[in-house]
Amino acid sequence: MSESSRQLLSIGIFFLTVVVAILLYAVGLIGWTLIVPVVLVLSGLWALVLAGLRASKPVKYERGSFGTLALGLCLVAVGGAWFLFTINWLYSLIVILLVLAALAIAAALKRK
Repeated sequence: MSESSRQLLSIGIFFLTVVVAILLYAVGLIGWTLIVPVVLVLSGLWALVLAGLRASKPVKYERGSFGTLALGLCLVAVGGAWFLFTINWLYSLIVILLVLAALAIAAALKRK
């Protein structure tokens, strides 16, 4: 898949995540303050899928899949922490620290 088609697909997926978040609000499953965290989590999940696509077919002078994976994990962590902040701020701190620890361990093992 070429880079331009991945970019166009990513824009389409982003609009789809916004629609899903608005539908969740319209149905009453989430409050209006949780629209942005849902978009962040779904966009992070898409970045994880993109990382898998990049790992399967690496291109020589393109960004590596590890950077895309790290971005996706950070988006999921920030969105999840934002959502958990409505329950208890300690849970959101745990999620952020857990993802940072996992990224640090993965980066250390990658360089080994």
